[in-house]
Amino acid sequence: STQKYIFYSKNPIALLTINLKNISKSAQFVTIKGINMATKLPKNYKPTTDEKFMNAKQKEFFRSKLNDWKSEIYKESRETVENLQDSNSPADISDRATQESEKALELRTRDRQRKLIGKIDEAISRIDNGTYGYCEVTGEPIGLARLEARPVTTLSIEAQEMHERSEKLHSDD
Repeated sequence: STQKYIFYSKNPIALLTINLKNISKSAQFVTIKGINMATKLPKNYKPTTDEKFMNAKQKEFFRSKLNDWKSEIYKESRETVENLQDSNSPADISDRATQESEKALELRTRDRQRKLIGKIDEAISRIDNGTYGYCEVTGEPIGLARLEARPVTTLSIEAQEMHERSEKLHSDD
């Protein structure tokens, strides 16, 4: 019998169909010939506080969320490039100024998203090394609601507030 698992890498997501006799299972991943495969999530899975924090399902949920987000950013970037290549310059000077202003805004947005892709990749690396979901300052769990709202976050709410207070104090100097 065959079953489908999703394999993640830095390249686009590839769906592999594999023969179950070649699989050795571990608590967090399915390993096939030395390659870690993702844990299969139940349909409509949503992490809850009733579960052990950052169990295999939660890690896979956030990995999937991050990869979907990254794919969406790449899709939007391709659309932006196509729109910039296809645009014609209007004859009216005010229309041209408006168009240039819109292009500049779009390029700034894409630059922010380019930086966000780096943060997404870092978050996926933290999932891989077991530090995802834990505050980099306190080591405490960040919390599922915060991670769902901002899956690339590295600070708990308390640590983020301390960081912001510290920045405000130093900016007033």
